[in-house]
Amino acid sequence: MWRQSFGLLGKSYIHDTTGSFFLGKWLHVPLYPVSLCSAVVDVAIQDYVADVAAELIYQNESQTSTEVLFVFPLGHHMAIYSFQARSEDATVQAVLQDEVQQLHEATGGWENLEYLQNQSEYPGEVFACFLGTLSPGREVVVTLRYVQELPREPDGAARFVLPRTLHPYTTHYLWNCHTSKLHYSLLLTASLQSSRGVVNVQANFALTPLIYTAQDHSTAQVSLAGSPPCHDDLELLVYYGDPTTVSAVVEKGDPGAPPGSLLGDPMVLVTLAPSIPEAVPGQRQSGEFIFLLNTTFLEHVQDSLLFLLKSLPLGCYFNIYCYEETSVGIYPQSVEYTQDNLTEAMRRIPSTGSSLGDSNLLETLRSVYNTPRPRRHPRQVLKCLKQALKPAAEGVSLSWTLPRGLEVEVLGGTPQSIFQGQHNLLYAQIHGQAQDTTVSKGVMTLQYSLDGQDVTYTIEFPLCPQGDGRLAGHRLAARCLLKRLLPEAVSGSGEEPRHRAVEISLTSGIICPFTSYVGVRTPQRVTWYQRPLALLPPHQSLIPCQIIELRASRISSCFPKSIWVPPGWLTAARASWLALRQLTHDIAALPQRGACSKACKPPPPFFSSLKYVDRMEFGLYSSNLCRWCPEAVAKCQDLVALQNADGSWALSSGLASVLEVDEDEIKGKMPDEVIEPSIWATVLAVTWLHRHDEYYQDLCELLEAKAVTWLCSQAVSQLDKCLETANTLLGSSVKPSVFRL
Repeated sequence: MWRQSFGLLGKSYIHDTTGSFFLGKWLHVPLYPVSLCSAVVDVAIQDYVADVAAELIYQNESQTSTEVLFVFPLGHHMAIYSFQARSEDATVQAVLQDEVQQLHEATGGWENLEYLQNQSEYPGEVFACFLGTLSPGREVVVTLRYVQELPREPDGAARFVLPRTLHPYTTHYLWNCHTSKLHYSLLLTASLQSSRGVVNVQANFALTPLIYTAQDHSTAQVSLAGSPPCHDDLELLVYYGDPTTVSAVVEKGDPGAPPGSLLGDPMVLVTLAPSIPEAVPGQRQSGEFIFLLNTTFLEHVQDSLLFLLKSLPLGCYFNIYCYEETSVGIYPQSVEYTQDNLTEAMRRIPSTGSSLGDSNLLETLRSVYNTPRPRRHPRQVLKCLKQALKPAAEGVSLSWTLPRGLEVEVLGGTPQSIFQGQHNLLYAQIHGQAQDTTVSKGVMTLQYSLDGQDVTYTIEFPLCPQGDGRLAGHRLAARCLLKRLLPEAVSGSGEEPRHRAVEISLTSGIICPFTSYVGVRTPQRVTWYQRPLALLPPHQSLIPCQIIELRASRISSCFPKSIWVPPGWLTAARASWLALRQLTHDIAALPQRGACSKACKPPPPFFSSLKYVDRMEFGLYSSNLCRWCPEAVAKCQDLVALQNADGSWALSSGLASVLEVDEDEIKGKMPDEVIEPSIWATVLAVTWLHRHDEYYQDLCELLEAKAVTWLCSQAVSQLDKCLETANTLLGSSVKPSVFRL
């Protein structure tokens, strides 16, 4: 169970021989969770960002000394900015440093983190710090701080989930299995803030009454009441007044930071969630879809590509890039999705995979972004087709009206498109001094185009900065800015982007590919020393502390189950992610010119050099893969191969073969009301897909929707009779609702 919650992990040794933590790899000493005694968590939520401060007390309840390692999974849009561990013997502080100019590094112990990586079943990044030896009965106090962007629910609520490390409700922590009481105490307090006012709070656990700390209800506080539930993650929903689709709130800067700096000036937290109506599946739709095809793994992706291409809607544009063979697409530019272009695309795809070699993915991506896109067709480098097919607002722009003397800089840029159901959080910094202090509000205007119609939102926001001084918005803005600086910093265009990235990272406490953690261990008896890290006295030591990428031995159930994945795509996505990680490893390991006198030491091979590439953008997973047997997929694939670009099927011998019905019998059973044979053929194909209940639903959901849309546009009055006859012929009982009847 430790693999799910992590926290403090330990290994004990016989006869109290601590030795090296690495010995466990050879002696197969299992990791186990060190007992959590208490957790005190303080959460500050401001609109859709959160700052979390946690103090965790662990105790070694075994009779032998234990070597301990603290592990904290890094969730989506989460960044640690402070870590400290204290025991009776020493204090360990995680410190960020420039990887190039570092004067000190841990002399050993990296193998401890490698052991964790090889043993874990958790797929993803974790913060890990080796804390040394904990004697029997001794305690260690871990203090952790992180910031996080919060998802926005459809009703406008901000959703916060307490990480399981801070509430590890596993069997290990249940001291009474009959009453399900936890072995540890949990004190959870949440401070809430919004210029729109805090309206309500909901949770899946008992809460104290909401206490407002401002007359205008802009700030409030709530706490955990009693004991937390023993079998659930703690979830909190915060509702604000005026749940508009666009909002802006100003967070005050750090008074101790220089004016004009990232932490010194106020930050505007902008929420963009424009109201975009749902699209009817299968309808004509704009958009440009880019497929990146690694031909090294062609045997795994050819079948998947067939399903994906057949699922595209009419009206869109598409292109395919084979990045192991060439950096250009099979078409010079994206082409309209038609039957002829689809047939030609399938013909141009290489029939055999290329040999293994260095991937030219970077050149391929450059080629994609240097190719002009069709007007009014938002570009999607394909990650999840169901997400990409949602309608989008395009041509998104922001404009600002502020008092004279003030100007706004949008950090990270403005998205070109916003898709239906998508929530964008932008960070804009206000620089300068207002010449007219009587103006208390600013104006932000959002403009975009939706289905050819221009849409404008205008919102006023108070210029008076808010915040509790914890700078959650500023730190997340730093994370966003670092992500934008990364391509320029690694392109070799000069040292300035890299120097700026390092400065932002060290100032904000947010790690970037050019900085790294080191654990500074100071014995508790030395209390007078407070000088900089560069002047370490002899009695201090450096220990392993790093963000690492764990290798999952199997697919975890924590991945989304709603993402549609064709057969073979999982293997290809894994391979693509490994290729991308290797590519970024090579980039990050390049020596920086003039930055050090000796060649820079590359990071250990088991670490992810590009620390903040989002894995979920490049890996697709599905819980439904296990129920797709190869024979069933092959049959479905044969049927899909016969589908036309508009979603219809032709009445042919090939279709009869897939349906396992004689072609003459199919033609003889065609209802008299049907004039066009393709209508009858398409009804038979959709009915066949549903004859085993929902067996193929996830596999063919999109292309089936396109078929039904085509049928409804051709012959609504004939569908009832066609379905009745199809059910009789195929021995099925498909309901009329499948055909939207």
